[in-house]
Amino acid sequence: MVNPTNNIFAKKLNKTLISLALITSFSVSSQVLPTQEQIALTGEVKQGGLLVGKTLAENTVTLNGKAITVSKSGDYTFGFSRDDKESYQLVITSVNGDRVEKTLTPEKRSYNIQRIEGIKTSIMQPNPKSVARARQDSKQVKTARKIASSLNYFAQGFIPPIEGTITGVYGSQRVYNGVPKNPHFGLDYAGNTGDPVKAPASGTVLLWVPDMFYSGGTMIIDHGHGVSSTFLHLSNSYVKQGDTIKQGQVVAAVGKSGRATGPHLDWRINWFNVKIDPALVLKVKPLH
Repeated sequence: MVNPTNNIFAKKLNKTLISLALITSFSVSSQVLPTQEQIALTGEVKQGGLLVGKTLAENTVTLNGKAITVSKSGDYTFGFSRDDKESYQLVITSVNGDRVEKTLTPEKRSYNIQRIEGIKTSIMQPNPKSVARARQDSKQVKTARKIASSLNYFAQGFIPPIEGTITGVYGSQRVYNGVPKNPHFGLDYAGNTGDPVKAPASGTVLLWVPDMFYSGGTMIIDHGHGVSSTFLHLSNSYVKQGDTIKQGQVVAAVGKSGRATGPHLDWRINWFNVKIDPALVLKVKPLH
């Protein structure tokens, strides 16, 4: 004869074991890969925006099928250009093949038109020797921006390099003496010659040239994974190429070198060759 008490106990035990199995299964799965709603991103999905993500270090990340580097602490980054209209598929895949994805379409923006008169003819129409120099300068800058180091300082957030009034914004179309030029890709801060310029994030100095034709004193700082800061029109540098610097460290001085109408700092951000809006980068927050 079967003891009813034993029967009830057996059923309860069986339910408990099933519940424990489900909990264990869920826990393992959540450790391998977060759900789509848990994809961790910071930054603005806008034209000129930089996004920083966080996942497990062993996961792989692709953007429209192209591999995105993931740091040892699970950080990754990518950005959108000024006029980017493309939709992107962000895919995160775990080591066991599980995947989640998210579609990202950068929000369209409108940009300011700035008209500047009184520019010298020598600046508007530089001689062939100056043009050759400018091309060499551009080659140096492009080479520096191709570097993809394993640094992940881009994931720790950014601070303004100077406290001056903003006088020029990203994406604005400048018209010199009635002639439209390429869009402006930096954030201009008013300042006086000699004012201190701080590193917006930690990194390594990739380039320092005191006398580029257009940009004058030019410095590039690597923040990792192709993210770099560029400072233009500097009057001095307090660091040299190869130096490791910390966020907030004074690295240079404001100037009016190169083709500048007055002393100011032009700060630019790149993700490799993609020109990013520094104002949007300042909104990137560390993910934990």
